[in-house]
Parts: sequence; C-alpha cells; structure tokens
Amino acid sequence: MNVYCDTFTDLNTNLMQKESLSKSLANRLREVYTEGKWVTGTNVKEQIMNTSWQDAIQSIHGLNSIAKLTFHLNYYIVGVTQVFEGGTLDIRDKYSFDAPPITSEQDWKDRVKKFSEDADKFILLVENMSETQLFENFVVEKYGTYHRNIDVQIEHAYYHLGQILLIKKMLKNSES
Repeated sequence: MNVYCDTFTDLNTNLMQKESLSKSLANRLREVYTEGKWVTGTNVKEQIMNTSWQDAIQSIHGLNSIAKLTFHLNYYIVGVTQVFEGGTLDIRDKYSFDAPPITSEQDWKDRVKKFSEDADKFILLVENMSETQLFENFVVEKYGTYHRNIDVQIEHAYYHLGQILLIKKMLKNSES
C-alpha cells in the first residue's frame, strides 16, 4: 500500500512539474469557458450554446439575463486580451453590462460566437505566456500580477457560470 502511495505521489509531482504554470492556467480557463466538465459538469460555452435566444434575453426576478452575463464575461476577456497583446487597459466596470440588445436568433448566435472566439484567443495568449510575465505587474502595481488577473478571470467565470445555471433552472421551472 505504501509503495502505491509513494509511486502515485511521485507520478503526480512529476506531472505537475512538467506542466508549466501558463499551461495549467490555460487548462483551467478551458475548463470553465469552453471545454470542461470536470468541476461543474459543464462550461460557459456549452451552456450558452444550448440556450435559445428567447431564453437568453429573459430576466427573472430582476437578475441579469444570460445574454447580459455572456456580454459581461466577454467584456473582461476582450479587455484583458488587449493588455496581453500590448495594448492599454480600457475596460471599466461601469460599462461591463452595457450589452447591445439581442433582438433575434442571429444576434444571439453572433454573441455566442464572439464569446467562443474571444475565449479561445485569450486562452492561447495565457498558454503562451512566459513564467516571468505571469509574475509581472498587470498594467500597474495596484492591479496585481498577470497571474492574479488570470486567476480572477477564472473565479469570475465560475461565479457567472453558476448564475447562468441557476437562471436556466428558474426559466425551466417557470415553464412548467
């Protein structure tokens, strides 16, 4: 039994050492944004792709709609991506829910597509980030490091994924 535990621990340590921090962060982003099922059994992309445009625009009990939450998540993805690509930090919290209205199925498909493409781009930028850059200041010292900002993106995405799941459940229950 002891041999098994030691072997498993050694194997786990070796695997962790071989995966760079940027690769690990990118995998966590994939888990929540586009491909994962391990933590919550789903991901943002899967949930929004499986939502009709009519459901996406519904606001239940004064909550933000799935369409607004999708815009909000993507707003931060795009804003942080701009910095990763050498640009300025132009996003402001007060504008993060200023989503253009969804008035058709095509509008919704376009928003979902934009989210998916922007998330994939963001994930690739993180995956290719150097260890040195991960621990540099993100824009200015008060915003923490690149690593911290990526972690916040992951936490933020799980928070809103939970909201999306609850809203979908409430929509389903209201139809019954």
